[in-house]
Amino acid sequence: MEYGSKVPTDPAAAGSSRSRIPNIKPQVASATTNVLGLLHDNLLPSLNLHSSLALLAYTVSRATRRVEIKDWLWPSGMVLNAWYHGIIARSWETGLSYRESLSTLGWTQKLLLGGVTVWGVRLFSRIASRSIKRGKDDPRYDDMNQDTSFWNKAFFTVFLPEAVFQALISLSWSVALQQGTIGSLEATPPQYGGLLHGLAIGMYTAGLNMEALADQQIAEHKKKSDDLNRSGVWSIVRHPNYLGDALVHFSFPLLLFANGLFNPLSIVGPLANYAFLRFIGGDKQNEESQEQRYKTEAPKKYAQLEEWRANKNSFWPSLREVSNPWSLALVGIGAVGVLAERGLKRYLA
Repeated sequence: MEYGSKVPTDPAAAGSSRSRIPNIKPQVASATTNVLGLLHDNLLPSLNLHSSLALLAYTVSRATRRVEIKDWLWPSGMVLNAWYHGIIARSWETGLSYRESLSTLGWTQKLLLGGVTVWGVRLFSRIASRSIKRGKDDPRYDDMNQDTSFWNKAFFTVFLPEAVFQALISLSWSVALQQGTIGSLEATPPQYGGLLHGLAIGMYTAGLNMEALADQQIAEHKKKSDDLNRSGVWSIVRHPNYLGDALVHFSFPLLLFANGLFNPLSIVGPLANYAFLRFIGGDKQNEESQEQRYKTEAPKKYAQLEEWRANKNSFWPSLREVSNPWSLALVGIGAVGVLAERGLKRYLA
């Protein structure tokens, strides 16, 4: 139609013209309804779960005056969340036993559930054992405990916000694990699905091992030296434990995408986890605490921290770390993970 021409006024012509226009509004409404339904069936139960656990942690923390109790819930609460959506909710909805519900999961869903569980159990054991051995609150929370009004507002300013982040992070797996009780999300896997599947497994394996190596190496270093640890995986970035954690979480939506189970809500999880690690807790909170403590208690260590900051990135490695032997080792570990997953699938087939 040329500019300035009139719209047909004949009813038949108008109807014919309308028939050629795509029926967009019902599709948009359907998509909106689907997203709202997924949020209702996944995010709301997660919020209820994590806020309840946060209240329990707050009660124990206030009684013991140890803020770090909330950290115990970061991995354990999310593992419980995964098992709720993958097994418990499925069992309630279908009437199957927990074992039967587990058997109805596809291979990708089992990998997802297993991946969250292994990540959470390892991190929980690390946090709990370190906390028990220390016998007092984490130094990062000393300033909080010194604030006389902290505990009166802590549930709403610390514990509940972290519960919200945990519920958002759980979207990485909750939608896909509860598939079948909330409607199918299956789509055709992408052309290079196999390659992306292997990349997701390799990313998860490398990230999990990076996180574990970081914890192990820092613990061993503290037994031998009072200097700042800058060797091992700590030679890649200043916070390899948080980078490894981020890689684990980013591997989940990639795994789902590779196998045709991706939903846009799945990407919310790793983004929320990344935002928390970079800008709220994680490396931001840790370095602020280190800087404050080292300035007054360990000037030599503070000087090392300043030098380290000038030479190493905080979270994402610089390009020169491609040739770092520990970077190459992690790539090799990821490749081993890919082969192990393929062997396990053939063995269980």
